[in-house]
Amino acid sequence: MPRILAFAGSARRDSFNKKLVSAAAEMARELGAEVTVVDLADYPMPIYDGDEESENGHPEASNKLYQLMKEHDGFLVACPEYNSSITPLLKNTIDWVSRTRDAEPPLVAFTGKVVALLSASPGALGGMRGLVHVRSIFGNIGAFVIPRQATIPNASKTLSDEGISDDNLKGRVKDVVAQLVETASALAK
Repeated sequence: MPRILAFAGSARRDSFNKKLVSAAAEMARELGAEVTVVDLADYPMPIYDGDEESENGHPEASNKLYQLMKEHDGFLVACPEYNSSITPLLKNTIDWVSRTRDAEPPLVAFTGKVVALLSASPGALGGMRGLVHVRSIFGNIGAFVIPRQATIPNASKTLSDEGISDDNLKGRVKDVVAQLVETASALAK
């Protein structure tokens, strides 16, 4: 049974991407994965700065996420799109967690992890432009980003606390989640 860490790249309380990652996490559980859902808003960190790191070390929140990421086989990530790119929250989280700790190998929290990307947006593209950047970042730090991804356009009409109301979109998300669970299971053996 693969261990999946699920999170959204948004701190907003009523975030479409938090709703999406919650629905996708439940799908992963139904497929046999052990899923831990975290809210990045619960892990506050200053903007990454090398001087800050040298003077004060790693923020406690980044150490907690570092440990969580190391303990999981893969990540289920729902990424809002900000100006056709990644959110500052998600980028800052990746930057802090990617920093080497003690005698551990570089990027150990990401190397070999399987990542599935989702996005929800009130716009017609569903946040797909931002996923290009997220895919590139995870790929460059040693993670295996599965080829399939899913977006939820017009999210205010199809996404709620109860899940995804459009069966076609729900099926696309489930396909991505299934590929994540299958790939993480195979690599975890």
